[in-house]
Amino acid sequence: MKNLIVLFIALFVCAVTLKAQNEQGRTLQDDNSIQGQFETVIRKSTNYRQNGKRYEVVRLIELNALQKNVLDSISTANNTINSLKSTIAENETAIGSLNAKLDETTKNLNQITEEKDSMPFFGSLISKSTYKLVVWSIIVGLIIFLIFFVFKFRSSNTLTQQAKTALADLEEEYEQHRRRALEREQKISRELHDERNKNKKSS
Repeated sequence: MKNLIVLFIALFVCAVTLKAQNEQGRTLQDDNSIQGQFETVIRKSTNYRQNGKRYEVVRLIELNALQKNVLDSISTANNTINSLKSTIAENETAIGSLNAKLDETTKNLNQITEEKDSMPFFGSLISKSTYKLVVWSIIVGLIIFLIFFVFKFRSSNTLTQQAKTALADLEEEYEQHRRRALEREQKISRELHDERNKNKKSS
């Protein structure tokens, strides 16, 4: 009977030990969002009370993993911003080309309106009204094309501003967390230093 009790206690201790090791082996992959990773670090932190104050202890490996993930998110946001800037530059070039073509077409139209009612067009004579219709159709098409690119430019600009805002928020969030983590580390260091001084005095 005594052996059964000892065996039961040994099995219970092994089960508790395995559970603790599994919990320690888990990483910050519970939630890939920055907010989720912060919550995971806080959830996995331990705490203790001393002199009526509560202190949180965060594992350094988890803090380093969180820092790496935050820096990776910032790098991804920077890459997105650079990509959007490249798209905006391409759109601006296209808009400039369209504006030049539109100016050239407008000048040609002004010259044509001063000529005769009939004029050559691709080797044949057509009436001025037909010619105007063709030219204005081209102009309207170019204007529609220009409006489309202006819309794309504004959309890209909006995305860039949103990315900048998100990056600024992320940097602010990271700075606040870093500051809090530094304050915790400083408090813990002071407490450890005080404890060492007490131990030296008592010894």
